[in-house]
Amino acid sequence: MTAARTTLTLADADATDALGAALARTRPQAEGAVLRVHLHGDLGAGKSTLARALLRALGVRGAIRSPTYTLVERYPLAGGREAWHLDLYRIGDAGELEFLGLDGGEAELWLVEWPERGRGWLPPADLRIDLAVADGGAGRRAELAADSAGGAAWLADLAADTGPQGLAADS
Repeated sequence: MTAARTTLTLADADATDALGAALARTRPQAEGAVLRVHLHGDLGAGKSTLARALLRALGVRGAIRSPTYTLVERYPLAGGREAWHLDLYRIGDAGELEFLGLDGGEAELWLVEWPERGRGWLPPADLRIDLAVADGGAGRRAELAADSAGGAAWLADLAADTGPQGLAADS
């Protein structure tokens, strides 16, 4: 696993959950910092599964709903701030995001599915995760790339946390 980019093989849903838990464990904890994760991939690639696993590992209890129809779900985190899970699949124009009230300082983590639909409005990602069904349909591939210094620190900590083998790392 490298600090700026890594590719992982996720054999099953348990491996996706393990990646979410590892991301939660290694998330940078700077006071007042906001981290943005852009989740890319086709329908069924595992974006929502990964987001749920990460939120669960951050201590979110109760139902973790997909924001497919609501566009955003907000979850309280320890310390009084929030994690926002956005799904932009159903928006027609990035300008629609102006009306979601996402300009407040209460979020410390954004998990954004279909971020390309919010291009021009969304803040840039710290960490980009591309998910795809693996060749042959068995499991998923996750490509993680840092797009900021915070994202690079996150990937470096993830590499240290998961060890030299990662979570079935390919590279």
